[in-house]
Amino acid sequence: MRIARFSIDGNVAFGAVEGDKPDELVLDIIKGIPFADFELSGTKVPLSKVRLLPPVLPNKVVAFGRNYAEHAKELGNEVPEAPFAFFKPSTSVIGTGDGIAYPSFSQELHHEAELAVVIGRMCREVPRERVKDVILGYTCANDITARDVQRREKQWARAKGFDTSCPLGPWVETDLDPADLTIQLTVNGEQRQLGRTSEMIHPVEDLIVNISEAMTLLPGDVILTGTPAGVGPLRVGDEVAVTIEGIGTLTNKVIKRG
Repeated sequence: MRIARFSIDGNVAFGAVEGDKPDELVLDIIKGIPFADFELSGTKVPLSKVRLLPPVLPNKVVAFGRNYAEHAKELGNEVPEAPFAFFKPSTSVIGTGDGIAYPSFSQELHHEAELAVVIGRMCREVPRERVKDVILGYTCANDITARDVQRREKQWARAKGFDTSCPLGPWVETDLDPADLTIQLTVNGEQRQLGRTSEMIHPVEDLIVNISEAMTLLPGDVILTGTPAGVGPLRVGDEVAVTIEGIGTLTNKVIKRG
């Protein structure tokens, strides 16, 4: 099931995305929230009539860096022996169609296409064989990075945590095997990144085990799983799109910070 969060006539709701052709997609409005038992209302609205929002509002976004060997190599970094985590605040999250505001303190903004895991239930110390039980589904992410700030500062809070630096969407796909999916990113229609989730050094299961050893994960929390090689610059006016096999496409435009 594809679960979207959307607004219509000033109201916010969740809905199940139905249909195959982009111009014929409809939303069946969900009674309740997707983190508990819910029913489909049978009330349907065309996707073209709503505004898609970030598919979840996470309490926290836990991101794992250097989880693809070629990406670590392209930036001159060693591959960490253990998963390497950092945080992006909830205020960094935007949805598909929202603008990525170019930060005033950076001159080198980069894109990073990633598979994002959405947590479905409160959990901690999750054993590897139970990881699937705590996952609601998967969505597309773009770990927007102020690369010059990342190099200059000793920690990554500003470089990766500024407002609008975590586009997510367009929806959450609940029925998906994340082991070997194509990840592609384009800028203005030109391919920049192309990889497969099978190239991850630490797969999804290991990442969830690793972070849940340290902290409680809450429904709606998001785990970013790393980016394949091919990261590069973005400029004001660029349209950047992340497409993941089995999920869909997350599209955002880079805008001047107001």
